[in-house]
Amino acid sequence: MKKIINWLKSPASDFALLVVLLILANLVGHRAFLRFDLTQPKSYSLSPASRQLMKTLDEPLSLKVFFSDNLPAPYSNTAQYVRDILVEYKGAANKNFSYTFMDMNDKESQTLASNYGLNQVQIQEVKNSEVGFKQSYMGIVISYADSIETLDGITTSDGFEYKLTTKISKMISTADTLAGLGQNDRIKMTLYVTGQLKDFQISGFDNIEKTVQNAYDSINRKNLNRIDYEKIDPTASDIRTLADKYGIQLINWTNKDGSQGAGVIGLVIEHGDNFRLIPLSMQRSLFGYAISGLDNMDKSISDSLQSLLSKATQIGYITGHSEEELYSQNGQSRFSSLISDMYEFSELNLTKDSIPANITTIVINGPKTEFTDAELYKIDQFIMRGGNVMFYIDPFNEQGQGYYQAPVYTPNETKLEKLLNTYGVQLGKNYVLDENCYKQRSQSYGNVNLYWAPMLQRSQLAPKSVITNNLGYVIFLQAGSVDATAAQNDKGVKVTVLAKSSPESWLMEKNIQLNPLLTAAPSDKSAEKSEDLAVLLEGKFKSAFTNDPTPEENRDGTLTAQTHLPQSTQSGKIFVAGTSQITGSQLIDENGSEPIAMFTRNIVDYMNGNADLCTMRTKGLSLNTLKEADSPLALLSKYFNEFGLTILVALAGLLIWRMREKRRKLIHDRYNPDDTRVITKKAKEGK
Repeated sequence: MKKIINWLKSPASDFALLVVLLILANLVGHRAFLRFDLTQPKSYSLSPASRQLMKTLDEPLSLKVFFSDNLPAPYSNTAQYVRDILVEYKGAANKNFSYTFMDMNDKESQTLASNYGLNQVQIQEVKNSEVGFKQSYMGIVISYADSIETLDGITTSDGFEYKLTTKISKMISTADTLAGLGQNDRIKMTLYVTGQLKDFQISGFDNIEKTVQNAYDSINRKNLNRIDYEKIDPTASDIRTLADKYGIQLINWTNKDGSQGAGVIGLVIEHGDNFRLIPLSMQRSLFGYAISGLDNMDKSISDSLQSLLSKATQIGYITGHSEEELYSQNGQSRFSSLISDMYEFSELNLTKDSIPANITTIVINGPKTEFTDAELYKIDQFIMRGGNVMFYIDPFNEQGQGYYQAPVYTPNETKLEKLLNTYGVQLGKNYVLDENCYKQRSQSYGNVNLYWAPMLQRSQLAPKSVITNNLGYVIFLQAGSVDATAAQNDKGVKVTVLAKSSPESWLMEKNIQLNPLLTAAPSDKSAEKSEDLAVLLEGKFKSAFTNDPTPEENRDGTLTAQTHLPQSTQSGKIFVAGTSQITGSQLIDENGSEPIAMFTRNIVDYMNGNADLCTMRTKGLSLNTLKEADSPLALLSKYFNEFGLTILVALAGLLIWRMREKRRKLIHDRYNPDDTRVITKKAKEGK
């Protein structure tokens, strides 16, 4: 024992003790470790909303991760990201959370993945200098209570945390709602199909009933068997009623005898007075008519059920002034779809409706006619009570003059300026044009500058706002200037300029014509300067009214009631954009993945107190782009990358060679200056 102690004290034991220390440190680190996320958007850390959700799990939540082994880049990075972020979920969760990575080389795991409805993803692989394709599983199955959901085709880490957290949140909300339903409180799903349509040889028509029945059986088992299903062939007298009530597809035809026929195809799920229309319709293609929506019927029903039962936040959508229509294909259908996972628009006509107490946010989107003082007063007092308002106001009304004539633009007069000017915001009657804009490719003219579609780079977005700090660029369209200088001078109001044009922008105020071939940047660059396009105001505001413009009549001459608020009683938020085009289908894509769609959705989240979702949604997104450059600079960069780097490497090699030769000569001159021997080629050859 004494020898061992002496050996431990001696230097001879240092190396052995170091090895033992490293082993112990690794064992401890495997169980208890620290992780540091040094990325700017905190891509590898959980957002507070995810942490809170994990801490409050009441039922067991388990994840089965189906990722194939040996995935090629960049899919291998995605698989590693999923592993890393699930460690974060586990660290933040209580005992009810667990996850398992399945061995996808095992046939049973592959069968299990197929049974859950996961599909193999075809990915490109470079192997042995050859390009090939392989089928791989990249999905997750989520189980909570008696419900099962999937996240399939996870080919990128972009927005993964947002998708997983919101999916889990919906499952919890749906499960809680289902568990709270009474014994006789049922969910109803109805397939409306006119049998006479079978005579028209519509591709997929014969599979409608079987596909819907199979999807219903699967979804009903996962949701406590609380769904009742029936198929109805509606009578002729019911067809128009169904089309008007649910908005299902109405199909008309002419019979051989010249009479008119009508039918419907639609799938509706409803509970109480609320319903959701499940995507199922007849579409026309090059090969004739076909039924669309059958391929993803399970997912469509599941998503619609979650949307129906989840406690969606109501947002007031003001109507009555030719605002953009919510559900028309040319209107704001994508805007309403973009927010439908958590929010629901409720249309309000302020000429006859008051703003309900359960609504904390309203949207005024592209009005084209004037508001009355009574309507303005309702909006003003809503703000005074701490309400939030999103203003999307167009500077001009565009009126088409025919196919061959240019549209006419008239100033948009809504009287909303009375409110906004009081709050410190002034809307310009102009269009902001920008040299840094979206370029449309034309076969006849090459790249055409759409100056009225500014492409805002990262430097033109608010760097410290959760709404924009992870976005690399945003495209606006036909936006007017927004001046919040007066609000910035109010110490009780915080002003954030969310988006502004570049310093190479100018204003078009008169003789409006948006023809790219007839529009050019001003030759006098002194007229160009940056303009604010969207601002956010937070704080307490002063009322635009000194009293109620429509007080109740004092019939008995003795009692009067006063409810007017001259100032805000609590803080509210006001968002102002000089265009409604950023909520339309021209900019918002179907999947809501474009930067402007994320910008618009982030605004809605922030106004409704869900700022954590803004960061979560844009975390890890590959939206950062190079700074826009003009053509000469872009051409110079191209040639520098192609030839300049090669020339620089050659020059560097030549310089190093000359420096070595010089060093050799210095050594020779210092240590052996009298040695005049020169090794020549002949001397090397022995001549």
